[in-house]
Formats: sequence, structure tokens, C-alpha cells
Amino acid sequence: MKHPTSRMLHAYWERLRGERAAPERAEIEPGEIRHLLADSLILELDMAARAATIRLAGTRVCALYGQELKGAPFARLWGSQAPDPWRMVEIVASDTLGVVAGLHATNSAGEEADLELLLLPLRHRGRTQVRALGTLSLEGAPHWIGLRPLVQADTASLRILPSRRPEAGPPARAAVRTSAGYPGPVRRGHLLVHAGGRV
Repeated sequence: MKHPTSRMLHAYWERLRGERAAPERAEIEPGEIRHLLADSLILELDMAARAATIRLAGTRVCALYGQELKGAPFARLWGSQAPDPWRMVEIVASDTLGVVAGLHATNSAGEEADLELLLLPLRHRGRTQVRALGTLSLEGAPHWIGLRPLVQADTASLRILPSRRPEAGPPARAAVRTSAGYPGPVRRGHLLVHAGGRV
């Protein structure tokens, strides 16, 4: 994470969740992150419909796009011509992992800006896969921000944040040996890695 806003929200989220996969939405105290609220997002997720809707967007996020984003599809951040960023949401919701993405955006006059998007899983009333918390932070301070809205963005980079293991836990999971003597699959973050071999 390059942007201080992303790092601060991630640290707050880590503190709230403790050893759990994700904190509860009700545990978030806006007063504790008041200096991050203008860059914040909360998404409402519908996994069955493969849809993510912006439930709350901070004032700076809305100013970037020149409109109120509450109720807009999450894909609106990329513009009408961009592919739906559902895979990013799926990682956060299904794998309970955070993601950080670099976005390269352009405004209505073709001027460019770089953004950093952080998305983190949230539980809501005991349910998983229904909310996500994040920030959308601008790199630098282009003179046209607030005058000409962003209309399109491309994902320039995407990184899945590692899952934190409990302090007392083992540093790495050992592979399980199968009856044939070959190692079984090992979980690495959201991936299941199988040992390869030569034929």
C-alpha cells in the first residue's frame, strides 16, 4: 500500500478484527477514522447476483466523479466502457482477504490521475459476504480535481493482501503426506497449491 490513507484504514481494520477473518460493520466507529471518511467506501454485496453497490461514499470520492455515488454500481468507478471488477469483490468476499489496486483514471478532458483502491471484508449482523470497507485515494493533487470529473479508469495493478496468522501459530503450514508418499495440497492465502512432478 502506497497511500497513507490505505495504510491507516488497514491498520484500523486489523486492530478491530483481532484474530477473526473480518470485523463486524457495527464495530466501526466513524469518530475513530474521521480523517479517513472523505476517502472511504462501503459496498453492499449480492453474491448470488454477482453485484456490488456503493452503499456509502466519502465526499472526496464523490468529488472525484462529480456526483453522489451512493446507490451506484461499484463498476461505476471504472466507467461505462470498463470491464466489471467482480473478481476483485469475489476475492474480498469469498476468500476473506483484502485487496489493494492501483487505478489509472482520466477525466472528461483526458487529463490523468492515479488512484489507490483498498477493499477489506466486513461482517454485517453476523453474516459474511455482504459488506466490504475501503478507501479510494488520489495520488497527488491535480489542479482540475473538483472541476472536471473522472469518467474512466483502468486497473494498473492488483495485489491480494496476505492473511495474518495468529502470533502463536506456526510460521508455515506443513504439507500433508498422502498414502503414496507425495505431499498433499498446501493452502497459500486464497490458493490451494498441489505439488508437481515429472512424468
